[in-house]
Amino acid sequence: MNAKTPRPAIGGNWASLLLPIAADGSIEFDKLGEEIDILIDAGVDGIYSNGTAGEFHNQTEAEFDSIQAMLAERCKASSTPFVIGACQPDPLIMLNRVRRAAVLDPHAIQVILPDWWPLNDAEAVDFLKRAAEAADGIPLILYNPPHAKRVLAPKDLGMVCAAVSEVIGIKLADGDASWYVEARLYLSGLSLFVPGHHLATGTKEGVAAGSFSNVACLSPRGAQTWTVSMRNDIDAALDLERRICTFMDAHIVPFRQEFGYSNAALDKLLSAIGNWGPVSTRLRFPYRSIDMAEAVRLRCIARAELPDLFP
Repeated sequence: MNAKTPRPAIGGNWASLLLPIAADGSIEFDKLGEEIDILIDAGVDGIYSNGTAGEFHNQTEAEFDSIQAMLAERCKASSTPFVIGACQPDPLIMLNRVRRAAVLDPHAIQVILPDWWPLNDAEAVDFLKRAAEAADGIPLILYNPPHAKRVLAPKDLGMVCAAVSEVIGIKLADGDASWYVEARLYLSGLSLFVPGHHLATGTKEGVAAGSFSNVACLSPRGAQTWTVSMRNDIDAALDLERRICTFMDAHIVPFRQEFGYSNAALDKLLSAIGNWGPVSTRLRFPYRSIDMAEAVRLRCIARAELPDLFP
């Protein structure tokens, strides 16, 4: 790594940048700017672009550049930490995104493992080393979601990331008690970002540094308050987590399990339920969007079951 300015450790409640999509499928950049300003005003610990909810897989390279430039400009003006997702299934496109993202000097750059064909461990190390070179001193966060072609267990993640010191964190799904034992054993030197609706558990287990949070999709300000509360009253935070999971299982997860909607569709549904910004439920073609009427229907339910998130 080169001698760029050292960055503080990354953790806490990170809000996803969701794309406002017009009826013709174009990105509504005026609304995107409004969304960024709302997230900054909510006081979240940071904003990240181009995760799954940001539809990174469905953008032109010119659109990618415009999104990141807008995020960087507004976050720097407000001293808000930001992470750029350079994710793309194609390794050459992803490395070019990493190079362009590095110029904007984010706190970190998020990558996935190329996944048209799953990488073995040696190939994963080779790719991450190349990504670190392209990042030119900006730390990397590896995103290894449950729907990746290859989901690495904690031991494998630890081995791969140990070979590339520029990888400082991992966004991943957690698991049961045995998973947390393995995470403490093999991943203790990395900042782990667990699913937002499991953040209190991850905090209690001493494993989670934070979350790139689906709860922040529902309520950025509420998710921030909840995250801060974990430092002082973990039992109350765990109680809210149980209610969040109950809400998700009853009202959100069925859209994926029973009707086949994507995770991005679920995150946009959460944002529309929260009704905090200019993002509708619309996804880009060919992915199906959940009807806005469902978001309207669920707003009263969310506020009744999770009043803590809607101060």
